[in-house]
Amino acid sequence: MPTGDDDNHGDPPPEEEEDDAGYGDVAVGGGLFSVPGYEWADVAALGRDVAGRAVRVRGAAHAVRAVGRRVAFLVLRQGSSTVQCVVGGGGGGGGGGDAGVARFAAGLSRESVVDVAGVVSLPREPARGTTQQEVEIQVKKLYCISKATPNLPISVDDAARSEEDVAKAKAAGEQLVHVGQDKRLDFRVIDLRTPANQAIFRVQCEIENVSLASTRPKLIGGSSEGGAAVFKLDYNGQPACLAQSPQLHKQMAICGGFERVFEVGPVFRAEDSNTHRHLCEFVGLDMEMAIKDHYFEVCDVVDRLFVAMFDHLNKNCAKELEAMNRQYPFKPLRHPDAEAGVHVEAMGDLNTEAKKKLGELVQAKYDTDFYMLCRYPSAVRPFYTMPCSDDPRYSNSFDVFVRGEEIISGAQRVHVPEVLSRQAEARGIDVGSIAAYVDAFRYGAPPHGGFGVGLERVVMLFCGLGNIRKASLFPRDPRRLNP
Repeated sequence: MPTGDDDNHGDPPPEEEEDDAGYGDVAVGGGLFSVPGYEWADVAALGRDVAGRAVRVRGAAHAVRAVGRRVAFLVLRQGSSTVQCVVGGGGGGGGGGDAGVARFAAGLSRESVVDVAGVVSLPREPARGTTQQEVEIQVKKLYCISKATPNLPISVDDAARSEEDVAKAKAAGEQLVHVGQDKRLDFRVIDLRTPANQAIFRVQCEIENVSLASTRPKLIGGSSEGGAAVFKLDYNGQPACLAQSPQLHKQMAICGGFERVFEVGPVFRAEDSNTHRHLCEFVGLDMEMAIKDHYFEVCDVVDRLFVAMFDHLNKNCAKELEAMNRQYPFKPLRHPDAEAGVHVEAMGDLNTEAKKKLGELVQAKYDTDFYMLCRYPSAVRPFYTMPCSDDPRYSNSFDVFVRGEEIISGAQRVHVPEVLSRQAEARGIDVGSIAAYVDAFRYGAPPHGGFGVGLERVVMLFCGLGNIRKASLFPRDPRRLNP
């Protein structure tokens, strides 16, 4: 697979590499690679002003239509935006020729996640049935990142159809598929990809920005992190538990076509941890995002987000910080804009003492209380963490530390259902209890990653409070249930 970086802004695409046919399936665990000469672009941003530009777009194969042996039309969907892609017909396709790439495109199952690299052009006539009607993409390279099962339980087009359209068709003697409410919810990941649902939940997201409401369920059928640290309960005769995190449903939302999702809501952990930094109930701040080239994209978001957050607190909460400092003296958090790395030669996790010692060393050498560690051993990370491609004993994961204590945990997630099942079983998780989650990845899933952080722990460490209970309005720990 081609590698390297090239920020090409309108220049002709480079010649094909000899070892790259220009199309095909990406190996399991792959999907994160460079295509020199093509810059990443969003479908929604493709218009007449970018005609002639060499772009790379990742999205779902919404529809495919073959025209003869050498040409195929692929409608690529990204969120609620769609664009027509012309495959073959002299447009390219690499060393395999137009017939090869057209045949490959025609064989793609709907909803498979694909990468298209090509040149934006102006069609002779507006492209019907797409949101970006004034442009199309002349495909030069086409790669399948994640195959969807050929026989989808419901289609996006059918799920997007209104009851009025179904009624009109019936009155005209035509038969259109109607997807009922129960079936929609049974296969919610696909249902979320319809334009209406994309709009509904983006509006809801705007409301959440104001109200900090939670959207992911807190009653689930099985463990979301592994182990026995869950509060179990009876849910109308079915075994259930309070969610340890919104992890599984964050990922399912990504599978539903949302490129970035966030959560602000309660998290429950039935851990018998009577420490200064653990609670049985806390407010979780969680984010999940589609990634393109590397999971470090998630690390970059974390860095920008929390540096901006810390700067905002220092600037806008000076009086409050001063009042806290009078009763609980603390040194201002240092987070200079500098990069530094620490290499740890071990297959085990870091204990509390090691983390604090590392924090002291990092602070002394780099004058910062805010830093990251990457590439943890796979054995100490959750089952949904993606192993490193060069050494599966390690994982594409990271932790973020403040004042020598862990504040954020994140990673690239596994988007291959077979690998998910295998890793869940290896950690003693009943795969049947998370079947809906695993099945979500059978319908096409983009590479993605994310992180989670406890709100109370952020406050505790930023303000140097020393105990998380000071940062919780009504703390719940193994020994406290009142008031």
